[in-house]
Amino acid sequence: MQGHSQYVPTSGFGKWIDARLPLPRLVYDSFIAYPVPKNLNYFWTFGGILSIMLVCQIVTGIVLAMHYTAHVDMAFNSVEHIMRDVNYGWLLRYLHATGASMFFIAVYVHMLRGLYYGSYKDPREVLWILGVIIYLLMMATAFMGYVLPWGQMSMWGAVVITNLFSAIPLVGPTVVEYLWGGYSVDNPTLNRFFSLHYLLPFMIAGVVVLHVWALHVTGQNNPTGVEVKDVKKDTVPFTPYATIKDAFGMAVFFIMFMYFTFFQPNYLGHAVNYVPADPLVTPAHIVPEWYFLPFYAILRAITFDINLVVLTIPSKLGGVLAMFAAIAVLAFLPWLDTSKVKSTAYRPLHKQFFWAFVIVCVMLGWLGSKPPEGIFPMLSLIFTGLYFAYFLVALPLLGLFETPKPLPASIADSVLGKAKGGAPVVVGANAAPEVKG
Repeated sequence: MQGHSQYVPTSGFGKWIDARLPLPRLVYDSFIAYPVPKNLNYFWTFGGILSIMLVCQIVTGIVLAMHYTAHVDMAFNSVEHIMRDVNYGWLLRYLHATGASMFFIAVYVHMLRGLYYGSYKDPREVLWILGVIIYLLMMATAFMGYVLPWGQMSMWGAVVITNLFSAIPLVGPTVVEYLWGGYSVDNPTLNRFFSLHYLLPFMIAGVVVLHVWALHVTGQNNPTGVEVKDVKKDTVPFTPYATIKDAFGMAVFFIMFMYFTFFQPNYLGHAVNYVPADPLVTPAHIVPEWYFLPFYAILRAITFDINLVVLTIPSKLGGVLAMFAAIAVLAFLPWLDTSKVKSTAYRPLHKQFFWAFVIVCVMLGWLGSKPPEGIFPMLSLIFTGLYFAYFLVALPLLGLFETPKPLPASIADSVLGKAKGGAPVVVGANAAPEVKG
């Protein structure tokens, strides 16, 4: 994508360091001269937003860890100590807690953008899979972090989620015992979660480096889904064009971030978590943080045993398998979508299915916040079926039967409004791998 480096050191020291550790060359090639498609919109800003949010979470987390005590008898009070006695401790904690929600808002927009514009398709399959791995690590980190304040919802959330592993045949109880560090959620559990919550963000940062590396190898996708044909006509340098756009998008996002941090810091949390953990008092309704609610609804949707020909899957195991399958299916998306067209902007039928899928995800989130009684379990089951139907039925079949709109001949033509210059896309057995103008 980049071609030969255009970096030319001008000073003696620059030439010396470039011959030994070409870090300035790497920065120049990656963030200044790197060519990006000239038709990128503000949805592409969320990759940069996520990088900044990761740095924010790591920095605030390191400082908070200096004042936190990972012990069941002192964890809750140590959080109160941070809030009340540490200079600007309240700000650090609210930045970290609210930042987790902002992180997930940005990652969900980032993922939906990838789904809409087909950023998971050839040649970006590895890039997409690395993104799914980052998402899994984020979920694990966020769950363990939610346990650390050791309030009522924190402790009982840990009890519910760790108990899910007991549904795994043969090794389940042993896995749970290792997670707990004993025979119940107690001090060893909190120590394990604190240690992993501190270390996993650095693992996320490592995978992010691989993610960015893969992005620079294949180049960025764009709203048309048409690959770069002429670097001079189809692209612009990353700086100043993309950096100015990203800076504005980040500024708008951080205004929202600061609003929640200063004016609504507890809006996305649970009031019951301000009650110290009590193993003898179970909360009336145990729910995870909002960003886990769709998968929590899928977990609770399986309320019956699944009878197969050769074996029976208990309802608890069925729910666990469905929840993990809802995440794992994302990694197979490049092969489930059979359409030759990347961008949904040129797929009128898929556009309807995509927005229906978004509604399904929102409904699953709402159902995850409701108690598992009345009509809610049945609705959860219905929307769980619709969730999987999008990936396993709609995407494979749409690629065979949908008639896309004509694609522009190039990115430059799409920018200049010459979309009619492209050729129609052929679907079916005679489909070509690339649309020629």
